[in-house]
Amino acid sequence: MDHVDKILAQWRRERPDLDVSAMGLLGRFTRLRTHLGREIEKTFTDHGLTSASFDVLAALRRSGPPFQLSPGDLLATTMVTSGTMTNRIDQLEKAGLVERLDNPDDRRGVIIALTSEGLKRVDAAVSAHVANQHRLLSELSPQEREALDALLRKLLAAFE
Repeated sequence: MDHVDKILAQWRRERPDLDVSAMGLLGRFTRLRTHLGREIEKTFTDHGLTSASFDVLAALRRSGPPFQLSPGDLLATTMVTSGTMTNRIDQLEKAGLVERLDNPDDRRGVIIALTSEGLKRVDAAVSAHVANQHRLLSELSPQEREALDALLRKLLAAFE
């Protein structure tokens, strides 16, 4: 039994007329998200990053050389507001991990680029992040991971 089972047992006792099975699934998602988030954030902290800063650096890194994106492209890949993105870029620029360059295609615009330090930092962080993700899922067999991934993909597709 886990914590959610205890809550479900209480609801079944108090409200036997309700089907609380969905509450169990969603409760476990919520609790797992909290536990996994803490573990993932620890890895980023070890590299002087937060999940928010890693999100921006990783988007730039995934774009391939020369590791540059317009602010609009960054917004599209990270799904945050423009104000939030500006704040993230400002913080990363202060830390020397990104720089703003003139956009050669639009004299009014800028391009956000990884610095050499930003590239080193994100490469180290993503290596540690991937290893940590494997550790976090080590309780599941490869077949269980595939099955869970397929189910989550199906559920996510309904929202996206």
